[in-house]
Amino acid sequence: MRTALVIGTGLIGTSAAQALASRGVHVHLADHDPTQARTAAALGAGTDEAPEGPVDLCLVAVPPAHVATTLADAMRRGVARGYLDVASVKGGPRRDLEALGLDLSPYIGTHPMSGRERSGPLAATADLFEGRPWVLTPTRETDTEVLNLALELVALCRAVPVVMDADAHDRAVALVSHMPHLVSSMVAARLEHAEESAVRLCGQGIRDVTRIAGSDPRMWIDILSANPGPVADLLSAVSADIDETVSALRSLQSSDEAKRSEGVTGIGEVLRRGNAGQVRVPGKHGAAPAAYDTVAVLISDEPGELARIFADAGAAGVNVEDVRIEHATGQQAGFVQLLVQPAAAPKLTAALRDRGWAMRQ
Repeated sequence: MRTALVIGTGLIGTSAAQALASRGVHVHLADHDPTQARTAAALGAGTDEAPEGPVDLCLVAVPPAHVATTLADAMRRGVARGYLDVASVKGGPRRDLEALGLDLSPYIGTHPMSGRERSGPLAATADLFEGRPWVLTPTRETDTEVLNLALELVALCRAVPVVMDADAHDRAVALVSHMPHLVSSMVAARLEHAEESAVRLCGQGIRDVTRIAGSDPRMWIDILSANPGPVADLLSAVSADIDETVSALRSLQSSDEAKRSEGVTGIGEVLRRGNAGQVRVPGKHGAAPAAYDTVAVLISDEPGELARIFADAGAAGVNVEDVRIEHATGQQAGFVQLLVQPAAAPKLTAALRDRGWAMRQ
């Protein structure tokens, strides 16, 4: 691939353009807002000048509701040899294109499974897709050259290609992305009018649950409007679980021992099912989940402290598999939780203690 046209210079479009440009592809940028395209160009994503002739690949990165019309316009103008979109839903846009009577052999629907809570070109980064799944949804009529262009794009963005049926993809993202986002928003909404004294008690658990609720509502309305059925089906099942959990909690309030026993059983079942689902979430680099031990280290909120603790861990010959930070309320300090292989935990604990770090018992 030598040339590309990216239509839509938000987070995903600009990040893909930056990745392509950094690897020698001549990228042209277009957007309904010329200012946004100029911003992306200034960030090194390419040029906002129109291509003089057909490019190798046209990448459409607009909201799902506008994918079909944008692609149809580009295909009728013959701006590229191959066309793809990166919308987070795949079945609807393809059916819209079919309804327009277009030849879809030069088109393939794709979806990079990566993003951020922030949107727009200023949030873009060339490594956004590195190591992340990038779904491709070819059909029997997809031209082999177009599939190869899509695979080359994924490789240039250093993502991992995953081939799926379009409708299966939409059901999958409803489960792992769209439904969780709404649940996160519902939990976060409980905080809107909560007492300040309660909100001040927020710890890492509530931060984890509500993190994605900080995303742009306008963007998510576009996404959910394109995939409402599968999301509604999943939320209906969640609603049934909530009803059963509420009933079990009410039973725990009862003075009747049999009722309380039913409540304990009900709560235990939902927690057990949660455990069973959580262990299926892929682990590091998409591998099977691994069990790590946590080494918790008290750290002050000062420049260089994180770098120092990582350097000391490295000097001890221990690889840190993951890291989390638990901030202390009202203090300029917190605990860094270093997740390591179980066999390495005692060695790391001893080494950090010898270097003067305060450890949580």
